[in-house]
Amino acid sequence: QVQLVESGGGLVQPGGSLRLSCTASGGIFATHALGWYRPAPGKQRELVVRSTSCGVTEYGDAVLGRFTISRDNAKNTTYVQMNSLKPEDTAVYYCNADIKTARWASFNNYWGQGTLVTVSS
Repeated sequence: QVQLVESGGGLVQPGGSLRLSCTASGGIFATHALGWYRPAPGKQRELVVRSTSCGVTEYGDAVLGRFTISRDNAKNTTYVQMNSLKPEDTAVYYCNADIKTARWASFNNYWGQGTLVTVSS
């Protein structure tokens, strides 16, 4: 069974940095999109950043220029380096991935349990 496990959340002061990690496990054949989302007013979740196996990267407007995504395909792990953090970045950050578990299978979408980031002095 596919699982996504996030880590790296915590308390940081405004202007500080954190790096979140998300590792996928459980019979993975291939991963397409890996990304991060967080709750936002009026939305269930908003895009933070997302990258695909084709090399396409999308950043949410609120984090553009401050956050950077990377992925280690061999480890089925994605990272997001978050710099210049602001109090409004405080949220639970959820990892999301499109994964298939066999060559003939379709990609299914999975969510992690989330990791809390608190930006406060």
